[in-house]
Amino acid sequence: MNRVDRYVLRQFIVTAFFALIAFVLIFVIIDLMENLDDFLDRNATSAVITAYYFYFTPEIIKLMVPLSMLLSALFTTGRLSGLNEITALKAGGMSLYRFMAPIVLFSLIVSGLSIYFNGWVVPYANHEKLQIGRLYFQKNIEFVSKNNIYIQDTETKILAIGLFDDNRNIASRVSVQEFDNKDHTRLIERHDAPEMRWNVKDRSWTLMNGIERTFSDSGETMRPFASEALAGLHFSPEDIKKKQEKPDEMDYTELGEFIKDQQRAGQDASHWLVDYYGKIAFPFSNFIVVLFGIPFSSMKRRAGLGIEFGIAMGICFLYMIFLKISQAFGYNGDLDPLLTAWLANILFLLAGIYNLWRVPK
Repeated sequence: MNRVDRYVLRQFIVTAFFALIAFVLIFVIIDLMENLDDFLDRNATSAVITAYYFYFTPEIIKLMVPLSMLLSALFTTGRLSGLNEITALKAGGMSLYRFMAPIVLFSLIVSGLSIYFNGWVVPYANHEKLQIGRLYFQKNIEFVSKNNIYIQDTETKILAIGLFDDNRNIASRVSVQEFDNKDHTRLIERHDAPEMRWNVKDRSWTLMNGIERTFSDSGETMRPFASEALAGLHFSPEDIKKKQEKPDEMDYTELGEFIKDQQRAGQDASHWLVDYYGKIAFPFSNFIVVLFGIPFSSMKRRAGLGIEFGIAMGICFLYMIFLKISQAFGYNGDLDPLLTAWLANILFLLAGIYNLWRVPK
């Protein structure tokens, strides 16, 4: 890396860093104004509010990094072009490709780091933020219901729980229903019990003081029992808690396991697969917006910072709108989940390559 590379990269990093700080502060202030009534109604202390926005910040950073990268690419390149520095570099034998190299490499590094940040750090922070919101502000409280839980464990086995105590890992008013493999509407076995306990050592469930009912063509048989271990159940207390969480609260590994559980139960996992693949696809928008922005502002224009900011906002809004529209089709199963997650990146990457091809090198 020569002196020119360090000069260009330093300007790009400084601009992106301060743009990110500005966007995060603006986002927090706007959200604080929107939720101020809730905070006051709940008599929230400054410590609670600070913790809430501390855990909210990673989600904001995830959304604002691509915008900051694009704004920095436009502003840094536009400034150098306006001062004729790019013209001087081209006269000295440096092509636009060579000029872009350190910034593009840095954007790839940011994209790689964002995969870990978005896949593990952001979900943990979202979980903590939502916990505070549920506890103090009654936000998203429907996701932590411990009453009337229904779990499809396999394609033929359904579990109903009236009440779940996550402190003792005990389920009350439990019904386990097993259906025929060939005819999923035909009930062949049912276990009903007032209580079901989790055995930590064996990692298995035990029904207490229940009744086993078996159905066949010849009729129904009943068998009471004091204690019976249920083999073949594929979920644990952690899975019950996880089923009450939003995908944004699960890290990349947990979401993958959750999707496997849904697929084993015969559920359509398209919605979660889109989010799963999106945790990898979205970070690469940092690279794509830079590839799009540098050629766009490499030509000298009579435009100030306001125009560059407007262009950055417009491009990012177009990207997010297209991303949300494609996600809607993916959630419904109309598009392949993997294609859905990457479609916006593919189209904007092609637009960036075309933009790079058409400008003077």
